[in-house]
Amino acid sequence: MYITQVFKYQYGFWRYIVGTIIVLAGIFIGQIPLLAAVVLERGYDVMTMPQEEVLKVLDSNFTFFLMLLSFAVGLLALLYVVKFLHDQPIRSLTTSRKKVDWGRIWFGFGLVAAFTIIVTIAEYLVNPQDFLINFQPVPFAILLVIAIVMIPLQTSFEEYLFRGYFMQGLGTLFKNRWVPLIVTSVCFGGLHFANPEVTQMGNLIMIYYIGTGFMLGIMTLMDEGMELALGFHAGNNLIGALLITADWTAFQTESIFKDISNPTAGFDVVIPILIIYPLFLYIMAKKYGWKDWRNKLFGKVEKPENIKFSEEA
Repeated sequence: MYITQVFKYQYGFWRYIVGTIIVLAGIFIGQIPLLAAVVLERGYDVMTMPQEEVLKVLDSNFTFFLMLLSFAVGLLALLYVVKFLHDQPIRSLTTSRKKVDWGRIWFGFGLVAAFTIIVTIAEYLVNPQDFLINFQPVPFAILLVIAIVMIPLQTSFEEYLFRGYFMQGLGTLFKNRWVPLIVTSVCFGGLHFANPEVTQMGNLIMIYYIGTGFMLGIMTLMDEGMELALGFHAGNNLIGALLITADWTAFQTESIFKDISNPTAGFDVVIPILIIYPLFLYIMAKKYGWKDWRNKLFGKVEKPENIKFSEEA
């Protein structure tokens, strides 16, 4: 029902093309403040600097805020497109339920937050030489405020765009579930290709990003809504930004720990995909009674006969 309900609204695929262009324009507009601030500070030489160096030109908290601002503007553009171009309620972009289930959002958030905290502390205890205590009360307090406000906007934008807007649009176009799952997962992973982590650790890290996209997509299709994915993504990024940073990561934050190890991508990249992510999905499946996996992940998307208002794609 999560995809099928879109047939009640303006779902012509040309609308998704126009909508995507509007969203991309919103992202570009949202990036202007960061670009302007960096140019004012360092001059136009920043155009030739590596991304990881550009991110160090300004105060880390200010840079962090300006980076996330582009996602917030993109989210506003996306919600505008859904509401006024597709005549679709935001609730139906979020879930197939009659109302958004905040309990699911908080469960997804808490599950990954607890896991991230436990694993980070365990890594610190086992390999303390790989970490520095980076905690400074005032900068961390500023980071905390920025992160609590802005990171949910950033992760919600990515979820609404990939697991929501693109998932539903491709579902109505191809009339199945597996094409949207594959395309959105690969595109979500590809979005991270320009991250400094890829430069530092190599293309193998893309397995992790694409695998994460598949996990979030499976959550959405099996649960017939984005609530779990919204909470999970927000918890992953928020706790990660507050707990640990490194000189080679996309987010340079005033976190509690700083990773000073030499990063490499090996079997540890595959572990989440083969072990941890299936465990998360198993826990959610047991809690929410997921059934009929084959149909929900690979089944057809058919327009219901009782739809009163729609347009042909």
